[in-house]
Amino acid sequence: MSAEQPIESPKPSDPDASGSQEHLAHESKADVRAESLLLERAIGGWRGIIDSGLPTAVFVIAFIVTSQNLRSSIIAAIIAGLAIVIWRLIRREKLGQVAAGFIGLAISAWWASRNDNASDIYLPGMLTNLGYGSAFLISIIVRWPLLGIAMGFLTGEGTKWRRDPALRRVYAAASWIWVVLFFSRLIVQTPLYLAGWVEVQGIVKIVMGYPLFLGAAYWTYRVLAPVLSSKRAAREE
Repeated sequence: MSAEQPIESPKPSDPDASGSQEHLAHESKADVRAESLLLERAIGGWRGIIDSGLPTAVFVIAFIVTSQNLRSSIIAAIIAGLAIVIWRLIRREKLGQVAAGFIGLAISAWWASRNDNASDIYLPGMLTNLGYGSAFLISIIVRWPLLGIAMGFLTGEGTKWRRDPALRRVYAAASWIWVVLFFSRLIVQTPLYLAGWVEVQGIVKIVMGYPLFLGAAYWTYRVLAPVLSSKRAAREE
């Protein structure tokens, strides 16, 4: 007669394994949230993408419909920008990026009207790209990548990242993404500007605007995430 096997009570789950699973789940949610925050803080979320492209789209459409009437096209673009500002005010939403965009639109419209040249409505934006691209490039050359400075400010770590070779390298690598972004806009749009292809440049400006900015933000996150995650894990051990 075989001995009756004792019935084992269920073992409690391994706290380390459980904690590991919770940590992985937390990391996954945190990673997704990080991408969302990067979009939200950089460009105002999906609504920011739409708001930024609308005035340019209205300008291009009005320019075509009115048989290249610059004054009417500028007025239409300004009305579109003003409508966005008013809508945000009605909804009691933050105006930071929208207000900055409207000021930029007003400057561009003034410059184009002053020179009576429709293509000049794009010139302030092109100069802005030149300025940002040059700033990022110079920061990499002098080994103070702007992305590292920005991340240090946002995380409250200041310039501690400069003492870490891995962080210096990854911030420099990610900063190159923005150098490519800003100068690629110039490379593509400058010939269009010089040729006076207003409609084509308007379409290109929209495509290479915040959609491309969003892509750069995403790849910046992908470049930074592995190193930042390993640093965070090392601190938690």
